[in-house]
Amino acid sequence: MSYSGNREAGLTQPTEAGSAGQPNTRQRILDIALDLFITQGYDATSIRQIAERLGFSKASIYYHFASKQDILMALHYKLHEVGREALSAVQMPASSPEAWMALLDQLINEILEYHDLFILQERNRAAIAHLHHERHVSEHDLLEDWFHAALSDKQIDLRDRVRMACGFKAVMGLLDLVGDVFAEVPSQVLADLLREAAKDLMGPYFAQSHPA
Repeated sequence: MSYSGNREAGLTQPTEAGSAGQPNTRQRILDIALDLFITQGYDATSIRQIAERLGFSKASIYYHFASKQDILMALHYKLHEVGREALSAVQMPASSPEAWMALLDQLINEILEYHDLFILQERNRAAIAHLHHERHVSEHDLLEDWFHAALSDKQIDLRDRVRMACGFKAVMGLLDLVGDVFAEVPSQVLADLLREAAKDLMGPYFAQSHPA
């Protein structure tokens, strides 16, 4: 996947000549749509705008995607892939606070690497939820399901669940700021500071996973 918070403009510019059927055209459509969906919203973005930014006709979009909805879902499923990768790296039950911290640590890496996809999800939740319902999509957001299961598990001490929720919201709350007020901060520096903040919130569990 090529989505990253470090992409300078979030786009692959159409500088080379070629046909709409070129293999990289589909990825360019996704890159351009991602940028437009984030900056002006899914509902306010048209296929014509995507095509104009791409440098081709609307027919070139329809060669790869049947509709604007299909483009949004393709981007959304990329985030599902990120979630699966993060969960596969944990390999512990959600009832373990240590597993929660391992996943939160992994999520920090994923947010910084796939920053734009996470922002797309946050800013277009209503549109994505509507498409899920309209198309009877059975695949859930695995990360959100995992977090909800952990926070609802009364086997975990209430204090720990509150700390876990605060840690998650602290990390997710940085999304809109990564490409704005923290744009000049190197990803690794920002990741270390995020882990430090999570450590303060989570206390001993994070301290054990990331000793000073």
